[in-house]
Amino acid sequence: MAENAKPQPQFAIQRIYVKDLSFEAPGSPAVFLEKWEPQVTLDLNSKAQPLNEGVYEVVLSLTVTTKAGDKTAYLVEVQQAGIFSVAGFSEAELGSLLGSHCPNILYPFAREVVSDLVTRGSFPQLILNPINFDALYARQHQKADAAGGESTH
Repeated sequence: MAENAKPQPQFAIQRIYVKDLSFEAPGSPAVFLEKWEPQVTLDLNSKAQPLNEGVYEVVLSLTVTTKAGDKTAYLVEVQQAGIFSVAGFSEAELGSLLGSHCPNILYPFAREVVSDLVTRGSFPQLILNPINFDALYARQHQKADAAGGESTH
């Protein structure tokens, strides 16, 4: 290998885990007697923080609120986290990796936790739709650019 050769980018998953979770069914048991026509809202957020050089924790937070009429049937909050090793990426690539690629890895685990909690709460199974984190990340950067924020492009 030549002395001035750029090191190959490296990415590895060290650990995936549930950092925090909550399930509330404030309308039970009355909600079980009503006609089930749920309105589901999903709020999500992700953040990354360095742990050591080249090691980051990424936390994907999901809040699912399901209402039956004007009453909350259930509320699920999940923080699905992962520890990732990264090396050899530019700053822009690192931002995209932590802001899009890692949440893409974590989301299926979070979906499974949400579905399991909802089913254990005696509600019909809830399967969250896939999410395009690449598009969300790009949109977030377009808003930051429009607002005069720094861009990592």
